[in-house]
Amino acid sequence: MTPSDELPIDAQLPAIRQALVDHNRALLVAEPGAGKTTRVPLALLNEAWCRGEHGEGRLLLLEPRRVAARLAAGFMAESLGEPVGQTVGYRMRGESRVGPDTRLEVVTQGVLTRMLQDDPLLEGVSGIVFDEFHERSLEADLGLALALDAQSVRDDLRLLVMSATLDVEALLGVLGSETPLIESQGRSFPVQTHYRPLGSRSNSRLGSRDDAAVQQAGAVVEALSMSEGDALVFLPGVAEIRRLARELASRQPELAIRELHGRLPLEEQRRALKPEPDGRRRVVLATAIAESSVTVDGVRIVIDAGQERVPVFQPRSGLSRLETRRVNRASADQRRGRAGRQGPGLCLRLWAEEQPLPAHGEPEMLQADLAPLAFELARWGIVEPAGLAWITPPPAGALAAGRRLLQRLGLMDEGFLLTELGRACVRWPTHPRLAAMLTRAGELDAEPLACALVATLEGRDLVDEQDLERTLQACLAQPAARRQWQREAQRLARIGGVRLEVETLAPLGELLALAYPDRVAQRIHHDAGPGRFRLASGGLATLPERHPLAHAELLVAADLDGQASGARIFRGVAIERARLEALFPETGEWRASLEWSEEQGRLIGEQVRGLGAVVLERRPLASLPPEAVREALLEALRRRGELPFDDSAEQLRGRVALLRRELGSGRDREDWPDWSLPALMEELEAWLGPHLDGIKSLDALSRLPLERYLLDSLDWSLRSRLDALAPERLEVPSGSRIRLDYMPCLEGRAPVLAVKLQEVFGWRESPRIADGRVAVLLHLLSPARRPLQVTADLASFWANGYPEVRREMRGRYPKHPWPEDPLTAVATARTKPRP
Repeated sequence: MTPSDELPIDAQLPAIRQALVDHNRALLVAEPGAGKTTRVPLALLNEAWCRGEHGEGRLLLLEPRRVAARLAAGFMAESLGEPVGQTVGYRMRGESRVGPDTRLEVVTQGVLTRMLQDDPLLEGVSGIVFDEFHERSLEADLGLALALDAQSVRDDLRLLVMSATLDVEALLGVLGSETPLIESQGRSFPVQTHYRPLGSRSNSRLGSRDDAAVQQAGAVVEALSMSEGDALVFLPGVAEIRRLARELASRQPELAIRELHGRLPLEEQRRALKPEPDGRRRVVLATAIAESSVTVDGVRIVIDAGQERVPVFQPRSGLSRLETRRVNRASADQRRGRAGRQGPGLCLRLWAEEQPLPAHGEPEMLQADLAPLAFELARWGIVEPAGLAWITPPPAGALAAGRRLLQRLGLMDEGFLLTELGRACVRWPTHPRLAAMLTRAGELDAEPLACALVATLEGRDLVDEQDLERTLQACLAQPAARRQWQREAQRLARIGGVRLEVETLAPLGELLALAYPDRVAQRIHHDAGPGRFRLASGGLATLPERHPLAHAELLVAADLDGQASGARIFRGVAIERARLEALFPETGEWRASLEWSEEQGRLIGEQVRGLGAVVLERRPLASLPPEAVREALLEALRRRGELPFDDSAEQLRGRVALLRRELGSGRDREDWPDWSLPALMEELEAWLGPHLDGIKSLDALSRLPLERYLLDSLDWSLRSRLDALAPERLEVPSGSRIRLDYMPCLEGRAPVLAVKLQEVFGWRESPRIADGRVAVLLHLLSPARRPLQVTADLASFWANGYPEVRREMRGRYPKHPWPEDPLTAVATARTKPRP
């Protein structure tokens, strides 16, 4: 190795090796450019613990993205002078290049979960390296939790978690405080950073989306004039990439404009990563796929739009919605660093320098559909998630929603374990919805069609196609023109043991209904015209009036934008009523249906038969069953999205929110419940349902003692400590017992004590609660009870702020004490100190 080949991580390799000799877990924090992804796994291959008894030990390197996995494997194989598939190989969904001599497998994160589920002891695997763990994908969190569980039986299995940025304290809380931590500097050149906030409108004739592309194109042209080298532009999604590509092509046709995102075929991804053979300057328009792991050769310029697009799951609607958000500060710094990988660089940030950014991104665990996680936990045999070690435990509401879906699909029983159908779905490497469809397709004699349909629904290169039936027909007619689709459909057919020969699309609607029973939709006959539908889940969905399906009586929506009310349907297929009734026998059962009418202010009841909120037939209801009344009231509350809490209930929620935040929840921590509004809405049946007997209106419900119901639901061991940890009142030096305000704790802030300044003379420091973890925010009041100072640092106020307050107030309130030394003065609630 020549000096120029050396990377910063090389100096830390001995420490990493020794850490994994002495321990079976380690953390590595290495800045971008350190070389951790390709240097560390190769350095571990020849360690005694990794070779195994007969030299057969394997090492797994987890990468968050497919393109990163392929590139890392290729680079390491090349450094050994070998092709991929010998010592170093890779494995991902639908693609594998490993051989009998492969000892280092680069795998995507979902592959690890399947490997662990198939072989919980990971026989033959000596260690697992989690790369880029800071991205906190759902699969990475689950993979680490399962690997730690496996390690409790196999203590010779080594785990190394590494990233450019890590929440070290949180990880050590899971891995153990004795886990060694190794840190490495990165290799980077200086990067000049400039801020160019985009104006709200640069051309009044253009729509806002095109206007943004015009301004972004101007920033790209400016950056290219300021620095040498190629440019990498970070944008939130494919639509923005394509708009900017069109604008740049019209302005600067001499540029090579390349896209880089997950929908592209592998060949185009590789092409985007390498400089142009003819030497033209290139501009790479990328999503967050280029943020880490991947090095884009030749880039000396980064233009960052400062946004990212993330799917956010909403347990109430059971849908995920794509949200465009401000990028977090850690990601922005990662993006900036891309300009300094191979030489001095330039970064243009398209926002104002004073624009605040969140420090870190939210773990996917907190914003994802947890049905796949619930399925994997059930397969692992875990009923209570606290049985595993989580950095971020699964949110109760989202996990409950995932379990309800699995039960609706028939994959999970009431005890949260897999049914016979659920176990049959294990073989399919796809979402449980689609696995249920693939497994049950034989009931319709439509296994080949199901394989083709799943490949169409999941095809990265087909997501822009909105006519699902026509897209599927085109794929089946010319499969060679859709190679990615063809590979996936054939792979699923091999797993299912069928030939990919589709004779008819007739069962298409039924297949979709097997996967999406909650998205069966019925047209609403309304004066507003066609295109309005009610989903079986209860929500509303719409299609453009001119859409071919706008007049369909029944359809199944495969893609929705996630809005709980008025969701847009992107892809769907019509289904006949007779086929729906044959597919779901429960549609023949009559049931009582009650709904709260906001217009009439009362419950409206009838008997119906159908699928959820899709009603196929109605008839009058003679009486109102108590169970139906209770459920109707609960559903009315869910739709309103609020609960009639009085001040005492809100204060109680704030107290518990504070203790949950400070003292925690889950494994090895006090299990303070989540009483946020979304969590309580998800658990209405459990904590409020039993108290609704005899209640028939929302007005009567608002008079119920909700504070007492919440207290009754609190575990006795926690309830007995509540007053000591978060007291309702605090005694101040004057002897008064003053009520604390815990409402700010519902928003993550400290509790407030509003008290006259004279009553806290003698208090040297701000009072603390929650086992001394939280300083109370003091609102120090004048004799007229107007705020004089807000502080959580009373000692600093006495030393620095009080002299000025005393100077101003002693003349205004001469009957009240304003001593020079408040620390030795007698506190009083009166106008004069007591003798």
